[in-house]
Amino acid sequence: MTRTLVQLFRDYLEERRINRNRLVTKDGHCNIEYGHMRYSNRFAYWLDLWTTILELRWSIVMILFIASFVLSWFIFALTWYWIAYSNGDLWWQYPPADHKPCVINVYGLTTAFLYSLTTQMTIGYSVRVITSLCPDAITLLVIQTVIGTIIKSFWCGIIISKFSLPKKRAKTINFSETAVISPKNGALCLQLRVANLRKTLMVGSHIYGKLLRTTVTPEGETIIMDQIKIDFLVDAGKDNLFFACPLTLYHMIDKSSPFCEMAVDTLQQQEFELVVFLDATDESTSFFCQVRTSYIPREIMWGYDFFPIITRSKDGTYCVDFSEFARVVPVLTPHCAYCCDNGTAHNYDSSCCNDNQGRNSRKSSVNLRRVNINF
Repeated sequence: MTRTLVQLFRDYLEERRINRNRLVTKDGHCNIEYGHMRYSNRFAYWLDLWTTILELRWSIVMILFIASFVLSWFIFALTWYWIAYSNGDLWWQYPPADHKPCVINVYGLTTAFLYSLTTQMTIGYSVRVITSLCPDAITLLVIQTVIGTIIKSFWCGIIISKFSLPKKRAKTINFSETAVISPKNGALCLQLRVANLRKTLMVGSHIYGKLLRTTVTPEGETIIMDQIKIDFLVDAGKDNLFFACPLTLYHMIDKSSPFCEMAVDTLQQQEFELVVFLDATDESTSFFCQVRTSYIPREIMWGYDFFPIITRSKDGTYCVDFSEFARVVPVLTPHCAYCCDNGTAHNYDSSCCNDNQGRNSRKSSVNLRRVNINF
C-alpha cells in the first residue's frame, strides 16, 4: 500500500515536471512566463481593460462586479451626504420644523447610502424623494443615473461575452491523448484523432501543426524555439473538413518531414514538441475559435493504429463509440521511414518491420522486437 502511494506521488511529480517543460499543455494553454516587463507594458493591460477583464477568472470577475457597485454607491452616498450637510438637512444640525431639505428623509450617512442605492438601481421606494429646491442635488441625480447605467451596461456586456467566449466552444473539441505512427496507403504516417462532441458543425475547419525544437544553425546560432510546419491530411484533403464525426488526421513521413530521420528506437530520445492547431467557425454562433494541443515523444506510439469507432446500425444510422476513442491497436510497422518504400504500397523490407502483437496497446513507450515477415 505504501509503495503504491509513493509510486503515485512520484508519477504525479513527473507529470507536473513534464507539463512545466512543454510550451502548450494538453488542454491548449500556453505555458510561458513573461518577466522583467517595463511599467509601460503593464499599463497597456489597463488601456485594453475589456480584454483584461474577459481573461480573468470568474471568481475575480465576480469580486470586481460586486466591488464596482458597492464602491459607486458609497462614493455617491458621500456626495449626497455633503449636499445634505450643505443644506443643513442632517439630524445633528437640528434643522427647524419648517426646514425644506434637498432630499426628504436623508438626514445621515446611512440614509444617504440607502438613497444612493435606490437611485442608481432605479428601485424608488418613494420614502426618500428629491425636491426641486437644490440645483446641486438635481445635477447629482442626473450624473449618478448616467454613471449607474454605464456600469450596469459594462458588466452586462462582460458577463454575456464571458459566457459566449469561443474558447468555451473549444472545450467540446477533443484530441486523442496520444499520436501513433503506422503505415497508411503504403507510406509511414503520423496519425492522431480529433472529435467534435457537439452535433453543430465546425465550418471551415483547418488543421495544421508546428514542430518545436531547439536547433543550431551552421553559423552557430542556437534557436530555442525553431518552428517547422507540419501538414495534416484526411482522405478528403486538408482544407474545409467535413467535421461531422471523429476524424483521423495523418502526416505523411516522407523525405521532407522532420520525422523522417527518426526511428522506433530513437523516437523517445528526441526532444521536441508537436503542437496541433484546429481553426474553425461554429455554425450556431459564427464565432471563430482555435483549439490547441501538443504531443511530446513519450506520447507518440510507434507501431500502433487507432481502433475504428464509427459503425453503421441495421437501420442505416451512423454510430460513434466514444468509449473507444483513445484505444489503439498494434500493427505491423517499419522500423523507420527509410524502410518504407513510398513508391510501392505494402512492400516493406522484412528486416525493418516491427510486430507489436501481444503488447499493451495503451502503453506510451514499448520495446519493439524484430520479426521476419514475408509479403
